[in-house]
Amino acid sequence: MRIDFKQKLTSRKFWAAVIGFVTAILTAFNVDSLTIEQVTAIISATAVLIAYIIGEGLVDSARVKNGEPVKDIVVTLDGNEVLKALSAVKEEDVKEDE
Repeated sequence: MRIDFKQKLTSRKFWAAVIGFVTAILTAFNVDSLTIEQVTAIISATAVLIAYIIGEGLVDSARVKNGEPVKDIVVTLDGNEVLKALSAVKEEDVKEDE
């Protein structure tokens, strides 16, 4: 049996199960409520980020397969957005020098 990690990481049910599991473990070890809330918030934020990244990757992949160029990609480094221009060039668009 093969596990589809893309599907698992974008599943709300999966992340709800992770949060429930981690919350139960932290409660069992008598961790204070504020820390449990903070850990839950970090897991939730991570889940949203992973789902967004995978979703955008799938959309970009579909665009390239359909021959549409991927024009701009936003990369976030230390909170600063950097625009990188990418042009997906088809082989038939490349002309040899004459």
